[in-house]
Amino acid sequence: MFRALHNDALGKLILRLSVAVLILFHGVSKLLNPGSLGWISDMIAGYGLPAFLAYGVLIGEVIAPLMAIIGWHTRLAGLLMAGNMLVAFLLVHTGEVFMLTENGGWQLELQGMFLFAALAVLFLGSGRIALKPD
Repeated sequence: MFRALHNDALGKLILRLSVAVLILFHGVSKLLNPGSLGWISDMIAGYGLPAFLAYGVLIGEVIAPLMAIIGWHTRLAGLLMAGNMLVAFLLVHTGEVFMLTENGGWQLELQGMFLFAALAVLFLGSGRIALKPD
């Protein structure tokens, strides 16, 4: 009965599209709000790093999601998205790692979901439904 539901390629496509589209919204928001990149570059400079590294967020939130959506070098896209989320954890959310919401959920459940879904894309690859299946 559940044999028809066994479709790894479709499952990988759904995972790829889910994480990539949702992260892409964050990247497009940064493109439409250039001040957010200024905020990120100021934060990076505050850690003694070159401010231009802030533009790396566009790689992790625009380029990599687009790569994952079309299924081109999907494992690399997963790595870039996961790396982007790790940097976000370190720079922005460090103080929230052990916090819970009023409802008892993890304060960083959205960011955590992005990180772990990107890692899943990294390890699973694109599946057959992709521009360049791996």
